[in-house]
Amino acid sequence: MPDRITTSKLEAMKAAGEKFVMVTAYDATFARLVSDAGAECILVGDSLGMVLQGHDTTVPVSLDAMVYHTESVARARPTSMIVSDLPFMTYSSPEVALTASMELMQKGAQMVKLEGGTWLSETIHQLVQRGIPVCAHLGLTPQSVNVFGGYRVMGRTPKEAKSILADAVEIQDAGASILLLECVPEKLAADISSKLDIPVIGIGAGAGTDAQVLVLHDLLGLTEKPARFVENFMTGADSIQDALAAFVKAVKDGSYPQEQHTYQ
Repeated sequence: MPDRITTSKLEAMKAAGEKFVMVTAYDATFARLVSDAGAECILVGDSLGMVLQGHDTTVPVSLDAMVYHTESVARARPTSMIVSDLPFMTYSSPEVALTASMELMQKGAQMVKLEGGTWLSETIHQLVQRGIPVCAHLGLTPQSVNVFGGYRVMGRTPKEAKSILADAVEIQDAGASILLLECVPEKLAADISSKLDIPVIGIGAGAGTDAQVLVLHDLLGLTEKPARFVENFMTGADSIQDALAAFVKAVKDGSYPQEQHTYQ
């Protein structure tokens, strides 16, 4: 059985200029398929609130739900690294974040993901200090959709772009192992990726990041109104396995994302 993916492996891939892949999964069956397709990371995303539970946003997702689905994914014993989202308000303070992260890690997560900028620096520092790796999430942060007034591209103004870059540097310095950038202009994402030592994963952030992530249901063409950055990899595929393999291949050979998937 191949060795499980670690942060060291992802760092080495970034250093070598090799793209890697993240796909969401929420159960054992799809975790196995994603891992077999060669994706380096599985994200147990709070996107499950929308694609599984039928909510309009990720805000209603509970920690219990995240724990349940993380445990389900972990039972597949994927070689992919398992990254689990900390849901809304479960990292409002370092103490709350530590308790929530402990539950996810004990059920099989290898890393937790949280949304926000420099206000999270102390939380990230304390998590990492206590053995909990962190993936930070900047740009469009879906848990803050009510503050943003809807889903929109972030970082288009010079002020926003400067703020996102500053947040990225501080989050890295606080100890984050990975940064995820969502719905930011391609040029900004590429700039941030080149300036950080840690790997940067993009979704709607152009081809200049070190990796790409898509929600499973999006890449399988199951979403009613897909975002601009989504490609339906079931088109021309004979099976779900083929679609997942096609996504992995497209990221690694640079054929995804293309210009029509990006924001300027």
